[in-house]
Amino acid sequence: MRVPLSWLSEYVDLPPGESARDIAGRLIRAGLEVETVDHPGADVEGPLVVGRVVDFGEETHKNGKTIRWCEVDVGEAEPRGIVCGALNFATDDLVVVSLPGAVLPGGFTISARRTYGHVSDGMICSARELGLGDDHSGIMVLKPDEGVPGDDAIDLLHLRDDVLDIAVTPDRGYALSIRGIAREVATAYGLPLRDPADVQVSFEGDGYPVRVEDLDRCPVFAARTVTGFNPDAPSPRWMQRRIQLAGMRSLSLAVDITNYVMLELGEPIHGYDHTLLSGPIVVRRAKPGEKLTTLDDVVRDLDPDDLLITDDSGPIGLAGVMGGATTELGPTTTEIVIEAANFEATGVARTARRHKLPTEGAKRWERGVDPALPAAAAQRVVDLLVELGGATAEPGGTVVGTVPEPARVEIDASLPARVVGVGYSTEEVARWLAAVGARVTPIENGRLSVVPPTWRPDLTDPYDLVEEVARLHGYDAIPSVLPVAPAGRGITFGQRVRRRIERAIAAAGFVEALSYPFIGDADLDALQLPEDDARRQLMRLANPLSDEQPYLRTTLLPGLLATLRRNVGRGATDVALFESGLVFRPGPGPLAVPPRLPVDRRPSDADIAALEAALPDQPRRIAVALCGNREPAGWWGPARPVSWADAVHVAHVIADAAGVELTVRRDEHAPWHPGRCAALYVGETLVGHAGELHPRAVEALGLPACTCAMELELDRLDTVDEPVPAPVVSTFPVATQDVALVVESSVPAADVEAALRDGAGELLESLRLFDVYEGPQVGEGRRSLAYALRFRAPDRTLTVEETTAARDAAVATATERTGAVLRS
Repeated sequence: MRVPLSWLSEYVDLPPGESARDIAGRLIRAGLEVETVDHPGADVEGPLVVGRVVDFGEETHKNGKTIRWCEVDVGEAEPRGIVCGALNFATDDLVVVSLPGAVLPGGFTISARRTYGHVSDGMICSARELGLGDDHSGIMVLKPDEGVPGDDAIDLLHLRDDVLDIAVTPDRGYALSIRGIAREVATAYGLPLRDPADVQVSFEGDGYPVRVEDLDRCPVFAARTVTGFNPDAPSPRWMQRRIQLAGMRSLSLAVDITNYVMLELGEPIHGYDHTLLSGPIVVRRAKPGEKLTTLDDVVRDLDPDDLLITDDSGPIGLAGVMGGATTELGPTTTEIVIEAANFEATGVARTARRHKLPTEGAKRWERGVDPALPAAAAQRVVDLLVELGGATAEPGGTVVGTVPEPARVEIDASLPARVVGVGYSTEEVARWLAAVGARVTPIENGRLSVVPPTWRPDLTDPYDLVEEVARLHGYDAIPSVLPVAPAGRGITFGQRVRRRIERAIAAAGFVEALSYPFIGDADLDALQLPEDDARRQLMRLANPLSDEQPYLRTTLLPGLLATLRRNVGRGATDVALFESGLVFRPGPGPLAVPPRLPVDRRPSDADIAALEAALPDQPRRIAVALCGNREPAGWWGPARPVSWADAVHVAHVIADAAGVELTVRRDEHAPWHPGRCAALYVGETLVGHAGELHPRAVEALGLPACTCAMELELDRLDTVDEPVPAPVVSTFPVATQDVALVVESSVPAADVEAALRDGAGELLESLRLFDVYEGPQVGEGRRSLAYALRFRAPDRTLTVEETTAARDAAVATATERTGAVLRS
């Protein structure tokens, strides 16, 4: 909202000597966002005067340009000779002349100079040269009664002013008007306000007939009629200049008046040519198939949600957004029906967005307009049409509906002091709320009954009133108190485990990546997830950043694999990434409504429990993705590409860092390759999966052929917050025994390993699978698993008999459990 100070000063007597920047500082202190303070015309210097064209002669030069050599009376003893290229003036016309020494906007200095065979002793100015608009088609011609030769044109044209450019937040719709800003200035300085909406409204009879069929979307509709309007009457200079400084264009007197009142009061106004109306005005919803040609000459298909202004001919306007072309005020309009209504904010917002019409009126309706304004605003328009356009006001008027009464809000007078931390007294709280325009009544137990003003629909809660008290008293008056930090208890056990795991993965050669927690159906389709997969049970965002990813993620893989693809696409060939974060798993039923937590005290355990009950399950997961070579080529030998075993190995790294024992079993689980997918267990709890991605998933995601991944749930790792026992270190020598067991190919190596460990007993120090063989020597459907067993005792050197007995016991247990046969 651009606010000229000359306009503002009509409603508030500003203290002498207060500059525009001083006023901006007061408004900023009161919580408004004053972005800039502009000084239009500050770079204009005289002499800039009114001149009268005494005579002129036209000359056509060899370049084909026609100019006029003019004699112009500028209030001096003799007329001045001035060359002018414009042809839109006549003898005795009053014009604006910049004399030598004048400086026009942009630092353009005027001097006497020779041109077209004459010495031009000044310049006759156009509107654009004076900074009054973009019109450069001809020079500015003044009305005969606007001045006499020699008058100062700077004051006449209102060239100089100070303008506050205020960014109005969505909750302060009243500030989109001179009236609203004047009220803030009056409150900031403690001065009285001359309210421009305080006009006498009286109707002697009925006005133009109006019927409102949707009072929820249009609670108030006022209409007035004027006749005998002079369509050729020009807008006065002061009105044109104020509208221009406020950021709008001057069009015609009737339109300028409606825009002027909208800027002044904040109430959008629309005018209809009375002779083009057919029957009563009806406010209703659109019907299927209806169309409307709006003032911008666009034919619009209407939606049943659109609120319309209609007559017997059909739609004549989009309520609160834009009028229709069929009833437009034109150059022959002499009878005008004035509409000043109140429309529901969200309905106008939907219509404006649907039709892509962000008009000045819609911008105000979206933020809320004072519902008590329509009758006063219509009267204000009538008064200006009568005063400036020679119109006659019809005695009757129409007002449909009633002004809704704002809801009463009760507030404890001590609440602002408790919330803000400033000792506001009850009297101060009541005074500041009254300054907002509210009706404040003391009630029992130190409480206040507050009825907000009609122009503040945002004041619906006691904490809204707290904000107003703090704002008007001054945010800068709130002391900056550094809170005393309590003694820290350090990070939690879960945080320590998580950091230990992440450091271990980083030490294994992986780089951490962070991705957005948003996914779409296409992401899950690319992973080849079946329709009944639990990961397809998604939570949709109320306001997604992208229509392609409107859900919260249920797995880390889409974001991590997208990062992997981006790195490969930019030339990286060997990539290993990991990510740790939350996923979101909704329950079977709808979530509870979250409570509104208090701000003046710590939430209770019940409040926190209710808040957590309104949240979905959010387990923490960790995932890795890798492609290319796991070990590079060099003088030591060829490169080793990544395989499913590398993904499984990372799971073991995580398990070791977490202090748990991981069991690996064969599985089939999307998006992994059916024959190269491992299920990861801690005890009998499934914690994740690892392996090589399915070829179809790799192709859909645009990844290298052999891409591997692992994902597990950290919350399922059974970690215990207790000291880790130090390993027993024996100084006695180790005894090594190798065994090769032949088993069916379907028997998991993990089962064989578990059996060997159980059978070997306490003397077994470590067990390692070092060879796998499948071939004719072991038979079809069978394979040989070779293990290295290391035995050691803490208190003695083992004998050959002891190590052999332990090895035989391990083989016997494996034979019993898995059907293994010792390979000779």
